[in-house]
Amino acid sequence: MHALATDLRGRLVGHTVDTLQLSSFAALKTFDPPVSALHGMPVSSVDRHGKYLDIGFLDNHGAELHLLIHLARAGWLRWRELAPGPVRPGGKGPLAARLVLDDGSGFDLTEAGTKKSLAIHLVRDPQDVERVATLGPDPLEPEFTVDVLAGILAAQGRSQIKGVLRSQSIIAGIGNAYSDEILHAAKMSPYKPAAMTPDEVQRLYDAIQETLRAAVARADGLAASELKREKKTNLQVHGRAGLPCPVCGDTVREVRFANSTLEYCSTCQTGGKPLADRVLSRLLK
Repeated sequence: MHALATDLRGRLVGHTVDTLQLSSFAALKTFDPPVSALHGMPVSSVDRHGKYLDIGFLDNHGAELHLLIHLARAGWLRWRELAPGPVRPGGKGPLAARLVLDDGSGFDLTEAGTKKSLAIHLVRDPQDVERVATLGPDPLEPEFTVDVLAGILAAQGRSQIKGVLRSQSIIAGIGNAYSDEILHAAKMSPYKPAAMTPDEVQRLYDAIQETLRAAVARADGLAASELKREKKTNLQVHGRAGLPCPVCGDTVREVRFANSTLEYCSTCQTGGKPLADRVLSRLLK
C-alpha cells in the first residue's frame, strides 16, 4: 500500500475528478457525502493509513473530501490510461468501481472471488472511518521506536505474536504476508508469546524495520501493475508452502485456518518442530 500510494500520487495529484462510478453498490460503505460530490474536485493528496489508501480532494473554496479504499484480501487497483466508458451497476464481474479523471484516465477497483470485502468510504475526514481512527502506530513512522514496540508487546502478554503483528489496532499496516516474513527474519515462532526479553524485542524490531523498508525500496518507482508481482517474487516463506526455505533449505510449512494461512520454516523458527495444523488434523480424522 505504501508503494501504491506513491505511484498514485504522481498520477492523480493535479487532476480533477470526472466521475466515481460504482458497479458494486455494496462496496460503498458511506452515503454522505454522495459520490457525485467528487465531480470537478481536484486531487490534492494521496496518503496511506495502515492498509487504507487515502485520496484527498480540496477545491478552491476549501471544501475537503477523502476517498478511503481498503482492498481487503482479493482487491486491487488497476490503472487505465483511458477508462472505457461507464460501468454497469450491479455487474457480476470483478469490477467494483471506476474513478475517471478529467483527461479520461483513471483506475478500476476490482475484487476476485465470491467473498466481497473491498470497502470504499467517501468522508470529510479520514478519522470518520472507525477502523482508521482506531489504527495502532505505523512501523514506518519515526515515532515507532524499539521502546514503543516493547510497550506494545508487554501489554499483549501471552497473546501469540503472529496475531499481534496482524492486528491493525495494535500495529498498523503489516498484515498476513509480511507478518510471516518478519517472523521468519526474526527466527521466531508465529505462536511465540508477545511478552519478550529485551534482546528478543530488539531482534523483532530490527526484523520489522528491515523487512518493511526493503519491500518499500524494491517497490520504489514501480507502477501499480507491477507491485503484486514484485511482492510475490520476493517473499521468503509466505505463499511458499512446500518449497525450500531460501535460508536453510528446509521445506516451508503451512498452517491453515478458516480464512487464512500462515507459512513458516520449522528449522529457522521453531527448532525443527512442526506446528499443529488443526484444519488438516480435522480433515484426517
